[in-house]
Amino acid sequence: MFKASDLPEILPIFPLAGALLLPRGHLPLHLFEPRYLQMFEDALKTPMRMIGMVQPRDIPGGSDRPVLHQIGCAGRITAFSEAGDGRYMITLTGISRFRILDELDGFAPYGRAHPNWLDFARDLGQPEKDPEFDRDHFLDVLGRYFASEELDTDWESLRGAGDEMLINSLAMLCPFEAEDKQALLEAPTLATRRETLITLLEFALRGGTNEEMM
Repeated sequence: MFKASDLPEILPIFPLAGALLLPRGHLPLHLFEPRYLQMFEDALKTPMRMIGMVQPRDIPGGSDRPVLHQIGCAGRITAFSEAGDGRYMITLTGISRFRILDELDGFAPYGRAHPNWLDFARDLGQPEKDPEFDRDHFLDVLGRYFASEELDTDWESLRGAGDEMLINSLAMLCPFEAEDKQALLEAPTLATRRETLITLLEFALRGGTNEEMM
């Protein structure tokens, strides 16, 4: 288990819209751009092998340096394999969220930032629980959402998963908009994330309208 003293003072930043990493979650990534291949190689040389996943803001007229959301999640490289032509498939395991204090200028072809970890101490603890989690209601809403989106899943595994694994895995995997993913990331507790997730599922079932469900 990581301690606060293990967390780096400078973090390489991978801006990727729609990609959500949460503490103790697993995010597969396909790296092919030269700057991010360099980021991966540099991260492997550090003790913690961490990369910060941050979503860019959707601002018209963007530049080579995207405007970033202030909150992201750092993941540790826990698996990788070469896919050919110098490309890599890697897996990041979520360690802790962070807030960007400032972005660094320098010679690296990828972005770097000073992270502030203080607001997210709970991320380094044990998996969270959600005492008020109504699993039957949640799975009912999820089942209708999956049917409407023509998605399939291993329902037996979902029923047996712990609160955090179930809620966070679905938050990461469901095809929500980037800003919705950011809201799930910034949820302060597992219960808040579950409430946000159910709201997003029900909103999608209404066809993206604010009308009350029948």
